[in-house]
Amino acid sequence: MKIAYFDCFCGISGDMILGAFLDCGLDIEDLRKELNKLKLSDYQIKIEKVKKGVISGTKFSVDIKKQKIERSLKDILKIIGESNLDADIKKSSRETFELLAKVEAEIHNQDIEKIHFHEVGAVDSIVDIVGAFIGIKLLGIECIYSSKIHVGDGFVRCQHGTLPVPSPATIALLKGIPIYSKGIDSELVTPTGACIIRKVSKGFGLLPDMEIKKIGYGGGRKDLSIPNLLRIFIGETEEDNIYDNDEVILIETNIDDMSPEAVGYISERLLSRDALDVFTTPIFMKKNRPAVTLSILTEPSKLDDMLSCLFSETTTFGIRMRGFKRRKLLRKIAMIDTKFGPIAVKVGRTSEGIKTIAPEYESCKQVAQKENIPFKNIYSEVKKIADQVLKET
Repeated sequence: MKIAYFDCFCGISGDMILGAFLDCGLDIEDLRKELNKLKLSDYQIKIEKVKKGVISGTKFSVDIKKQKIERSLKDILKIIGESNLDADIKKSSRETFELLAKVEAEIHNQDIEKIHFHEVGAVDSIVDIVGAFIGIKLLGIECIYSSKIHVGDGFVRCQHGTLPVPSPATIALLKGIPIYSKGIDSELVTPTGACIIRKVSKGFGLLPDMEIKKIGYGGGRKDLSIPNLLRIFIGETEEDNIYDNDEVILIETNIDDMSPEAVGYISERLLSRDALDVFTTPIFMKKNRPAVTLSILTEPSKLDDMLSCLFSETTTFGIRMRGFKRRKLLRKIAMIDTKFGPIAVKVGRTSEGIKTIAPEYESCKQVAQKENIPFKNIYSEVKKIADQVLKET
């Protein structure tokens, strides 16, 4: 499977994405041909080799012949919808602008229909967003991952006035995504860049296992104290999309001075905050004290929330943590018709087919209590029906 990894050590923007794709070998004439299907005029694409620090890359920019204008979401969707672009590119571009409009509407407390784009309504931003999806398709990229994202610091001036970095729209789009700042006094992530990476990236973290074939650098507009570049690796993985995968963090702490009731309570609290799993292991500590190791499995984006809960609710003075890569079955919930009514079933599969079918506990529990039937009877009957129905599909 052909995958790409976005190394956002100096942030990300739409023009940096296209610059990096071109640096990886995207043919500029093929890109122009596809962008011409938008039927936009009065702009010209400019490509140049640049050097940021000691690293060279490709800078992509759009020169506008006419003054920038404001456009509503409806205006932009009409431009995309009336184009001759492939249906999948239209869909991804449309969903990206809809996400951006939703964020802007929430920030400004307005109806989404009343939102008018300024910077992102300009021709260059339409080209950046649509061009990114064109580039992904032309390069044959099947799956995308990203590093944590360097967002910068300070303030930025725009149509809305002076805003903190990251801007409100950018930070809203990055919610749930791991970010950091190293004190670079500049806006490193634009709303356009944030929106695209949120849409396309399957995960955020370490470089996945891959055989790298191409490396591209997309140049930013500014000269900074670090190389203002987006680096993209394109390569092959042997996974062939058989499994889903992500990264998780295991948090552990040893506790010898809390009651079992308190440990049970904190476990419930952590699960209510979306811990992936919480479990305890009996141990003996120094002076032969009986104790437990409290273990929490969490997504990286939930780490701070887990730590806050742990230090507030337990007596621990410190924790240990390790990062892990996971391989998972691709999962979905299916509703199975039974004589008890619809019951949810968890289905695990790979590209080779269904591997596991498991009735959902809560769904079976509700029916068992309502019908006063043993839980094991409900579970086994639902499993039998689900095996027959789903494996035939």
